[in-house]
Amino acid sequence: MKKLITLFFLFAVIGLISSQSAVAIKQKAPVSKDTIKKNKIELAEQEIVSDTNIVEKGKYKFYKKNAHASYYADKFTGKRTTSGRKFDNNKYTAAHKKFPFGTKVKITNEANGKSVVVEVIDRGPFVRSREIDLTKRAFMEIAQNKGSGQMKVTIEVLEK
Repeated sequence: MKKLITLFFLFAVIGLISSQSAVAIKQKAPVSKDTIKKNKIELAEQEIVSDTNIVEKGKYKFYKKNAHASYYADKFTGKRTTSGRKFDNNKYTAAHKKFPFGTKVKITNEANGKSVVVEVIDRGPFVRSREIDLTKRAFMEIAQNKGSGQMKVTIEVLEK
């Protein structure tokens, strides 16, 4: 619970710095992971993407269609990313070559229409044909074939 409160505070501070305006967030009763995945619970001004990640709901600007996405290997868990944050394959984060750190990106699997919102915290992928590396958790949540290591996606960027 202490980690959750600390993480919540960290996201709130980042949100205040980037938007330069305070947004009041009402605390709700705890919700199970199953409920979140099934219902994609939406609040008035926020969208709960996971049990520990609250992302602002808003307009997404189209960036790229038919982009190739892959996911990080487990060996990177616990190592520092380019932004200085520790990498965790169980979070909703990503690596992109150009987007500024902290950018919220909506990734939609073109094969099945499932989408996930991730935060860019690292640089990469360093394979010319790939556009974005997702954490394993984010990738598997939208993957049609769990055995595949890559998929075609549409990338949209959250506008502030």
